Amino acid sequence: MKRKEPNEKRIAALVRELLAELGEDPGRDGLVKTPERVAKSLAFLTRGYRQNLRAVVNGARFESGTNHMVILKDIELYSLCEHHMLPFFGKCAIGYISQGKVLGVSKLARIVDMYARRLQIQERMTEEIARAVMEESGAEGVGVVVCAKHLCMMMRGVEKQNSEMTTSAVLGTFRSDEKVRQEFLSLIK
Repeated sequence: MKRKEPNEKRIAALVRELLAELGEDPGRDGLVKTPERVAKSLAFLTRGYRQNLRAVVNGARFESGTNHMVILKDIELYSLCEHHMLPFFGKCAIGYISQGKVLGVSKLARIVDMYARRLQIQERMTEEIARAVMEESGAEGVGVVVCAKHLCMMMRGVEKQNSEMTTSAVLGTFRSDEKVRQEFLSLIK
């Protein structure tokens, strides 16, 4: 579902209130334009809500006479955790076995961005990416692995700077065929 653009003026007003509530002076030199910058930043960081899978892929499905595994790895991603609105960031690997059609390679990265640019949990985002690739490619199987560092774990709470979370989602033959899954996992290392 595509959503309307956020009201940046309203967000800026709320940020101004938040700064005052935190004990800051929103009128001081370094903070005067901060509310507007935060509003623009949040609109950008959540733009995935206002994107549509079909528009992101934009018809970039191409005939291919093969049904081999296609892998794109080391796709950088940046997201905000929905629990603390703090960033998490890392890399994504996507693999799929085509059935006569392949997706334009940049579209895989755009799909990752569309789901990452929302308030997220890594587990759901990984699943959403896998389902989107399966839907748009018509693949016989899809595998997605995301490895990310979460600032909500690093900056606050347990303060574990070296922790990294890994999630995976496997669909179709990547789930049902152990050999396919193992080939994918060995190729993304």
